[in-house]
Amino acid sequence: MEFYVNHPVLFVLAGALIAVVFAQSVFFLVKAWRRGIEIGLGRERLKKVALTAAVFTVAPAVAIVISVITLAKDLGVALPWLRLSVIGSLSYETIAATNAESAMGLTFGRVESLTASQYVTIASVMTVSIMVGIWLVPVIGKKLQSGLISLENRDKRWSDILSASMFIGMISAFVGFVFCDFAAVFSGDTRGLIPVLVMLVSAGVMCVSGVLVKKLKWAWIADYALPISLIAGMASAIPITGWLG
Repeated sequence: MEFYVNHPVLFVLAGALIAVVFAQSVFFLVKAWRRGIEIGLGRERLKKVALTAAVFTVAPAVAIVISVITLAKDLGVALPWLRLSVIGSLSYETIAATNAESAMGLTFGRVESLTASQYVTIASVMTVSIMVGIWLVPVIGKKLQSGLISLENRDKRWSDILSASMFIGMISAFVGFVFCDFAAVFSGDTRGLIPVLVMLVSAGVMCVSGVLVKKLKWAWIADYALPISLIAGMASAIPITGWLG
């Protein structure tokens, strides 16, 4: 049987796993609904909460669809659909796939076809790496949380500094990936500017969204700022790439 990244068998396997996750979501939704009735929240109030949650789910769903489209060119639809339906994010999945392809001498976004061996390798890198977070949380999560609470009780200022530092450290890892080819600009290769300019466009759109929320009181934009900035950044990549080659 000839392998290709959009083979029907892959969709069947991915669909089966996603169905399990969907079934879990329905199970806990029913449990939560029944518990809400038990504690006296009332059906009308629960319906309002469920409707509000459903509406605001659209925003992250848009970002997920964009992520699937981004990865689908190289990896097909089934694998990105599975990865981003269970646990994953565009930033992580793209970096993991890019690193795996680079190790095999491939360039992300320019892969015409993958062999079964290459596909399994990329899928393994994307899956195994992110599983660290699954087992790390139960191992150190409780101790880490207790330590942060203890620090906050002793000195809230240093607790805030530590939390902010950890967040900035995480963001710095992704920013470093954006600037990893920037040095080539000094050699006349302007392609290293593309991710930097795309990032600036996305950041600019996010800042504009923040201004609209604060100045014009358009609170609804806060929930859609991320997908809007993602779409704007990806759309800007087309003319920027055409300009810089």
